Amino acid sequence: MMSDKKPLVILTGPTAAGKSELSISLAKAIDGEIISADSMQVYKHMDIGSAKITHEEMNGIEHHLIDILEPSEEFHVVKFQSLAKAAMQSIYAKGKIPILVGGTGFYIQSVLYDIDFTESEEDETFRSDLENFAREKGADALFERLRSIDPESCKIIHANNIKRVIRAIEFYEKTGRPISEHNKEQREKISPYNFAYFVLDDDRAVLYEKINKRVDIMLENGLIDEVKALKEMGCTSDMVSMQGLGYKEILDYLDGKCTLEDAIYRIKRDTRHFAKRQLTWFRREADTIHILRQDFKQNELILEYMMKVLAEKGLV
Repeated sequence: MMSDKKPLVILTGPTAAGKSELSISLAKAIDGEIISADSMQVYKHMDIGSAKITHEEMNGIEHHLIDILEPSEEFHVVKFQSLAKAAMQSIYAKGKIPILVGGTGFYIQSVLYDIDFTESEEDETFRSDLENFAREKGADALFERLRSIDPESCKIIHANNIKRVIRAIEFYEKTGRPISEHNKEQREKISPYNFAYFVLDDDRAVLYEKINKRVDIMLENGLIDEVKALKEMGCTSDMVSMQGLGYKEILDYLDGKCTLEDAIYRIKRDTRHFAKRQLTWFRREADTIHILRQDFKQNELILEYMMKVLAEKGLV
């Protein structure tokens, strides 16, 4: 029965859609705590480029999985799932509702459907061989290698995301079947939670303008100095943390590989492309409730609608 399942609320959507501000109002309304489903806000010292929510903006709402790793540490979906499930147990123990907030769709899926990752354990030797291949032949050559065995994965993984490309190739090597097929099976599982899965979106032109403005504000707030400090700490371009949008481009600028103008152009362009890929992902997900900002105009009306949905689902 649905009432036997623990409650879970998800608020996701493309970057710059305004999830953080809305999530605070939602958490206050349902007595919830927030778990960040973001691949960059988990890192310490990476505040500006990750658009990390500030302590003041949290407005007294407990947040989990923010500022818990050093930039030198690797973060991936298996680690996220483990940490998120532990945070959820802590939240349930307080009699509160966990709210997963962020734009990393695979992270959300891993928790919502309790995806089993035992088949995708790493083979260090094979992984090392693939990393060497990428260094010698380039990211595009590695991506074509994935395309030859799993073209479906190539539709949702970016060629420059070498870590994910390698994991997908590793999975095929280990199991003899595409990871996209495995992920599809996992998506078709019944969720162990009584959940509401909200996807916040905006008019495309408005969203892209917000992205461009956000990048300008990051630069005004000291993004270059933040990346300089990370570089002085020993952070390099091959670290998972430094692959984040805004960080790898500014690092290239600091390393003399491009001009600042080119770096800024790339950040804005690639962030817009990233938002488009996020929306492609969320459109593929089942049981999502899409909320278009232009239909509501203000957060108060969006929250009112969300509360109505939550009441209908027996979550509040």
